[in-house]
Amino acid sequence: MKAAVGDRLIIESRHLDGPRRTGIITGLYQSDGSPPYVVRWLDEKHETLIFPGPGAHVEYRRDPSFPGSCFV
Repeated sequence: MKAAVGDRLIIESRHLDGPRRTGIITGLYQSDGSPPYVVRWLDEKHETLIFPGPGAHVEYRRDPSFPGSCFV
């Protein structure tokens, strides 16, 4: 998994009807974009350091000049 600051990290629930978590990657520890990531969670408005597991994926930005509305 590779990501950049501003990409979205999506974590799917481990339960069938469970909620999905969405956050914005705000910091990287590795220059190549590999985990861990600092993520600001949209549902809880706080940041955490995370090593994403198998239920996670990244939504990449297309245009960094529009960070709020440019996800694929």
